[in-house]
Amino acid sequence: MTAGNDAVLELLPMVFAAPGEALARAEALLAGDPAPLPASVAHQVIGIWQRDWGDMRLALRHLRRARDLAARADCAEREGDVLGTLGVALVHAGRTRQGLAAFERGVVRTTGHTRARVLYRRAYAWWVLGHHREALEDVRRAIPVLRQENDVIWTARALTLRATVHLAVGAVDRADADFTAAEALWDTTGQEHDKADAVESRGLAAFRSGDVPVALRLLDEAEQRYARLGTPTFMLNIRRCEVLIAAGLAPEALAEADAAIKVLDGIGGQSTRKAELLLTAARAARLAGDPHTAIARAAVAVRLFAAQRRSWWETHAQLVLIEARHAAGRGSGRLVADAAAVAGKLASSGAPAAPAASLLAGRIALSLGWTADAERHLAHAARSRRSGPPLARLTGWAAQALRAQAAGSGRGVLQACRHGLDVLDDHRMTLGASELRARATEQGAELAALAQRASLAHGGPRRLLEWSERWRATALSAPPTRPPDDQRLLGELTAFREIAARADQARAEGRPVPALEREQRRLEREIRSRTLHLRGEVPGGGDRFDPARLLARLGATRLVDLAVVDGRVHVLLCGQGRVRRFTAGSVAEAEAEAEHVQAGLRRLAHPGAEARLPVMEAAGRRLEELLLGGAAAHLGGGPVVVVPPGRLHRVPWALLPSLRERVVSVSPSASSWLRAQGTEPPRGGRQLLVRGPGLATGGAEVPELADRYGAATVLEDDRARVPRVLGELDGAALAHIAAHGAFRNDSPLFSSLRMADGPLIVHDFERLARSPYRLILSCCDTARFASVGADELLGLVTALLPLGTAGVVAASAPVNDAAVVPLMLALHKGLDAGLSLAEALRDARTALPDDAVHRATGWAFTAFGAA
Repeated sequence: MTAGNDAVLELLPMVFAAPGEALARAEALLAGDPAPLPASVAHQVIGIWQRDWGDMRLALRHLRRARDLAARADCAEREGDVLGTLGVALVHAGRTRQGLAAFERGVVRTTGHTRARVLYRRAYAWWVLGHHREALEDVRRAIPVLRQENDVIWTARALTLRATVHLAVGAVDRADADFTAAEALWDTTGQEHDKADAVESRGLAAFRSGDVPVALRLLDEAEQRYARLGTPTFMLNIRRCEVLIAAGLAPEALAEADAAIKVLDGIGGQSTRKAELLLTAARAARLAGDPHTAIARAAVAVRLFAAQRRSWWETHAQLVLIEARHAAGRGSGRLVADAAAVAGKLASSGAPAAPAASLLAGRIALSLGWTADAERHLAHAARSRRSGPPLARLTGWAAQALRAQAAGSGRGVLQACRHGLDVLDDHRMTLGASELRARATEQGAELAALAQRASLAHGGPRRLLEWSERWRATALSAPPTRPPDDQRLLGELTAFREIAARADQARAEGRPVPALEREQRRLEREIRSRTLHLRGEVPGGGDRFDPARLLARLGATRLVDLAVVDGRVHVLLCGQGRVRRFTAGSVAEAEAEAEHVQAGLRRLAHPGAEARLPVMEAAGRRLEELLLGGAAAHLGGGPVVVVPPGRLHRVPWALLPSLRERVVSVSPSASSWLRAQGTEPPRGGRQLLVRGPGLATGGAEVPELADRYGAATVLEDDRARVPRVLGELDGAALAHIAAHGAFRNDSPLFSSLRMADGPLIVHDFERLARSPYRLILSCCDTARFASVGADELLGLVTALLPLGTAGVVAASAPVNDAAVVPLMLALHKGLDAGLSLAEALRDARTALPDDAVHRATGWAFTAFGAA
């Protein structure tokens, strides 16, 4: 091409530096009726833009026109270069045979530098098709030539591609070396889209090495770069969904994948990306507990991959389809054979998912009673337990535990479960966000259940206690990583409060709030995203639970640990130097009864519902039968600590007859109670009283408490603003907050207390250096939690316990504001006399009038912890 045409050729690298500008220039060039060679370049530029970010049909039309114009000009190098671009488009369109034929002709028509670029493109297509050996061979041939030609951009692309292929086959160290080399080259260029792709690829590498927070941070950074360029992010959507799934956020991954599919369909985008998004959606749906959606998505993905001749991808989609069918309750010899065949194909291609497929085959075989077949498949899966990323090793230990269970070896089951949960502990503690730590425990739920089952069958009550504690409320074993003094995060939290307060005011005035709600949701996403980026700072999984230490510390107290094994409640009564086991009722029945009781408490919060009182008392007796069984007669005369599973966090324990007159406290785990009991109160004994806006009684107890505690700091009216409240809460000995509470089941860390300037949310509390030693929340719904992961709770109270709070009093249901006032005054009277929170709450209940409203108010409040 002539020197004048060299300027036209500059449009090609511009597509990945400034995509919108490149498209506009190419369209302007074609409007001027150019000669065949520059017209060929312009059509190629438009074809690349449409292929990657637009309509695939338009892409193919422009690329074929570019090829024909190059052939008309009799320029073999130009024609071969276009054929390489066309080959990628045809593969992405699902026309694999035509695409490979275009590559073959492109290689033949070119030499030297241009051929190396065509080989790179074919290597990319091989990667898309799942042919990793062929991809590595083509990129091996291309890189030396590109380096010799000092082609920085294409060398960096080739190194990035080779790193991505290495990741696909589990060679993380090789991938990291190539990514590092490519990044150094990208820093010398202006290829902004390629740079964004490099950041995205490093996010994938971080994920493959097990670093979820860094992966999320890099993927978010890449998304911001793509947004500045105005280009869609379908590959990034797929990769982020993978990370979200691994982090226990499968429902979010499913929503993101489905949304991306809708966008892709709307623009007529790449068929290959649609198949990959469907596979991602199927994985997410299965892990979100929706096997039927998973089956539907995976079945379509299998058909698309087969039509596209992408056997590697098809095999992965078949694995998800079999997993979903098994999760839906299907089991047959055919399903075992299919899973085994998939495992074989994955193993032969070096895919990291091969152990998971063998584990699946072993599970199905076990469910059919085929122990010999199960042993063979599980033995294959168990080989992964010694090396690789944490979740791959977890798969291996799960297989080893199932092998031991099939062989009748309780000791072998416990040993495998111990090793597997240790692996997951190490992984969890790399996560700084309490939400991620809690949700990550879901991956160890099966091991924990196997260990409990083995303990029940082969060990005594003490061993069952040890294993029930091993995987309960583990997110509370260490405080979450305290967010740094990030001005952007602080600004987003301030903006969130402002928008939320404006939305509340608009609702109160009957004005529409859709724009404010949209902005509030956007800010919530930004805040949550930044907190998920935090890495863990605590090595190991915290102190291991020791039953002997618990028994030594209990004294006259009885601790009631409720373990659930195969749907049945087992009461582990700890005290007097021993652990006794009692069998109680069905956890599902208890959960349903607890929901009925919550509905009753809501009704009793209003006058005129006295007729419901006998119904509530009968429900309390029923709950006692289901949850305590025979243990109710052996509680002794001292205080009782109840440690319920997460599913039963809404039980009002003071309603149970045997606990009604007792000093009762609740703890998420026995370990958490031990930590609370060992927490020393801060020096100085500062007291804080806070009164938020909009209370029916105006927080009437606060002025009287201010008189009781003469030196207490009182924040009310405009002084009760979040920054001031947080500053006074930090390190306080006692804090009492009278404010409206709001629980967010959809996003529990945005549960809040309403202050003068807007909501005080859990994310705010997590910024405290030390939360108050004792905290009293005299408002509705502050003791509500979301049960996530294996047996974890997310909410306001559980956020405070790892941060230095030893005791909390809060309500699990709506309460009558007027009836709360005498309860709170009596509670503080007891604290002033030197009682613990649980003792003071017990005495406060007995001091209330005996009518239905006051009794229901007393039952709704619970003491948590050990202060």
